[in-house]
Amino acid sequence: MPLLMLKSLPRHECLLEAARQFPDLDPSAAAVFLHLLRTGDEVFQVVESNLAAHHLTQGRFGVLMALWGSCRQADGAVAPLSPAQLAEHTGVTRATITGLVDTLERDGLVTRTPDPADRRMLAVGLTLQGEKLLKQVLPSHFRHIARLMAPLAENERKTLVRLLTKVLRCASDPAVLASEANGQVRTRRPAGTRAHHS
Repeated sequence: MPLLMLKSLPRHECLLEAARQFPDLDPSAAAVFLHLLRTGDEVFQVVESNLAAHHLTQGRFGVLMALWGSCRQADGAVAPLSPAQLAEHTGVTRATITGLVDTLERDGLVTRTPDPADRRMLAVGLTLQGEKLLKQVLPSHFRHIARLMAPLAENERKTLVRLLTKVLRCASDPAVLASEANGQVRTRRPAGTRAHHS
């Protein structure tokens, strides 16, 4: 499902008009926010289409990548992870991880075995078939990423990462979410602008 249920973004004039009715609306902040979601939708679609060609969803791919990126063992094999670790790495619930691992195990891409350190726990590991699939998927995946970022020069990419990191910190700050719930959000408007009031 798209993050933004709008194909065409509102014009700046429309945001200015809306701000007259809703003084809390910061037109420039709303414009950036909408562009961020719209771009995220398009980028997600490009990546999702490529994964679908390999019969993968974003969720299944995320689990495979989390396993592939885990620490290597002495023999060079990828160390297995617990469902709890996978949930933490991928940012989804344990219930979601269980469903994803079920389908990956069914397709022979991962295995579930008792954890040697605690037989009551399960360890999820990447199979040779799973590693083989990733080696088939990743070249085109990385090419798509490079193509999507091609319009940006190196310094622009660094600037974008820096700016997005600022937004990410704000979005993941519990204090910000709590203040929003209590109606205490304080927006910082760019210099030279002011709130619109009706």
